[in-house]
Amino acid sequence: MSERYRIGLPLLALVLANLVPLFGVLLLDWNVGAIVMLYWTENLVIGLYTLLKMLLTGGSAALGMMLFFCLHYGGFCAIHGMVVLELTRFAGEISTQLPAASWPGPLVLVQKALYFGQQILDAAPREFAWASIALLLSHGVSFLLLFIGQQEYRRTTIDTLMTAPYKRIAVLHIAVIIGGFLTVELGQPLGLLLALVALKIGMDIMLHNRSHRAIVATRGALPGNDRAKP
Repeated sequence: MSERYRIGLPLLALVLANLVPLFGVLLLDWNVGAIVMLYWTENLVIGLYTLLKMLLTGGSAALGMMLFFCLHYGGFCAIHGMVVLELTRFAGEISTQLPAASWPGPLVLVQKALYFGQQILDAAPREFAWASIALLLSHGVSFLLLFIGQQEYRRTTIDTLMTAPYKRIAVLHIAVIIGGFLTVELGQPLGLLLALVALKIGMDIMLHNRSHRAIVATRGALPGNDRAKP
């Protein structure tokens, strides 16, 4: 399988997955809350694949860092979810309180993220679960073809993998949250909803190309990779 194919197919899968919200806006009457919360759910998908990448890169030695990532990233996603819920007023009032039986110690942060996710799925449109599966498959294609197929795990570190999701959220979701807030305040006109989806697709393409361009450059600098390529 050629390198161009390995990079192009994950990008195509990413774009197709991002077209699901567009379908929701045009044919299923999705509002900005459903769209932005779907993008928040993608953070959980990214967190899952980050754990798999850490395990593949570091093996059993990475288990301690994986636990730390679950606690820290889980808390980060929980706070992020609260902000998004407040800005978009998704599905009316969704409780930010934990159920009576809470998980011990810092694991409560992970529980809170999962609890928000369950509430969101309960309040979301019926097709929301299928959109989440599309995102799961999209990131799975990238994981299999790029991280495993191109052996990116040999050219990264646990620390790099841990910080990558935060960088993505900082760049992408600040723009999405601002766009979602403006869309809510202006009465959610169709044009702004479509523009929000287009913004997400464009930024996803940019971030995808930027991250994997760096991997390809690293590969070319490795010993044994100086022979001509077709």
